[in-house]
Amino acid sequence: MNTDKVPNIYLLGIGGIGMSALARYFNAMGKAVSGYDKTQTALTDELSAEGIAVHFKEDVSGLQALGLTPENTLVIYTPAVPKSHSEYIYFSAQGFDIKKRSEVLGQITQHSFTVAVAGTHGKTTTSSLIAHILRSAGIDCSAFLGGIAQNYGTNLLIGKKLSESGSVVVVEADEYDRSFLALHPDIAVITSIDADHLDIYENKELMQESYNLFANQVKRGGVLIAKKGTEAILNGVEVRVIDYSLSEKTEYHASDIHISGGQYRYSVMAKDHVITELTLGLPGSHNVENSVAAVAVAKTMGVSDEQIRMALASFKGVKRRFEYQIKTDALTYIDDYAHHPEELKACIRSVRELYPSKKITGVFQPHLYTRTRDFASGFSESLSLLDEVILLDIYPAREQPITGVSSAMLLKDIRSASKMVCSKEELVAELKKRKLEVLLTAGAGDIDMLVEPIRNAFTKGN
Repeated sequence: MNTDKVPNIYLLGIGGIGMSALARYFNAMGKAVSGYDKTQTALTDELSAEGIAVHFKEDVSGLQALGLTPENTLVIYTPAVPKSHSEYIYFSAQGFDIKKRSEVLGQITQHSFTVAVAGTHGKTTTSSLIAHILRSAGIDCSAFLGGIAQNYGTNLLIGKKLSESGSVVVVEADEYDRSFLALHPDIAVITSIDADHLDIYENKELMQESYNLFANQVKRGGVLIAKKGTEAILNGVEVRVIDYSLSEKTEYHASDIHISGGQYRYSVMAKDHVITELTLGLPGSHNVENSVAAVAVAKTMGVSDEQIRMALASFKGVKRRFEYQIKTDALTYIDDYAHHPEELKACIRSVRELYPSKKITGVFQPHLYTRTRDFASGFSESLSLLDEVILLDIYPAREQPITGVSSAMLLKDIRSASKMVCSKEELVAELKKRKLEVLLTAGAGDIDMLVEPIRNAFTKGN
């Protein structure tokens, strides 16, 4: 179905970060946009305020009341919504055109100059940084992001020429359910290939096979920018490959890295010359590495050193990526989306680097039973870097419980001196009992709903 011709767009799982960007896009294109999600959040409230009809109960009769028919409606779904969902069954039985989010994103970007960022970690920060550099350099760029870019307050940037051939679009290329294979980018970035989503891929080798297929979908004459260590997925790639790293001798890498005034300062070796005096306000050396990838994209697209320098200095980061909630002498509170052992390790090490002499208390909500099972030892190892650990119960998302897989299972192998499992309902009271110095909340489930109550509990007047 041609999205230009259809007046109605319905999204199953509209509150997801990628789905909500599509909802905003079609709303901006003048479509009647509506959708379902199981949980009301700040993001779904924003969609409602923007004129998008969102509901939270499976309601087939309500669909009929919206006047949706197979002839006038495109249904978009996320694989996180099970096919046993009553609305999915209804749409399928009635003959509606039903497409995955990735298919639709592929359609939207098929005539654009597309920059696609893939990888187990770093996608959102890197893609947001690329979009910010391009926009700061005056390049009319659109972006579909997997997080809320703090500079713009949204996960969707619409350029003036988005619907025109040759427009520039930055997208996250999600490996979940092989979604990124719907994209054929002009420039692809691969930030990491650590094992993840083993509920889909069974093993790391099958996941890497999909990354190899993605790498081979870069358009002829395009460029693949790949982090050092991802060579396993480069077989058969015929386009130019640029390698990058944090500080190893690759085509693009950082040098002279140091912290001054709470910010990273460094240079980037860019092929045959050096871009000096770069400043990045994001914590963690992994973000310096993400910026190296973004710089490689920018230089490939002709952005000047000075434009890069100004854009990096003005980049404010992404919501829930090492986001400060409280920053006082008495208490520092940081919230982060980390939900994989390697992400947790990088996040906690960044906190330790900034606050080496302070006690760090971490609250972590594991995301998915399968991920918790598959990476149990990695989670326990990463969480052991904390002084105090509080685990919430596993957030199931699309999954049913797995016997024997629980937060208590992780707890027994965590080496921190203080550790416990706590319910969401009791968390704020538990934190209030403690003498906190640095607090970190992390996870990709609904732990974000606790951020405001925690912040309120520790700010003046409480």
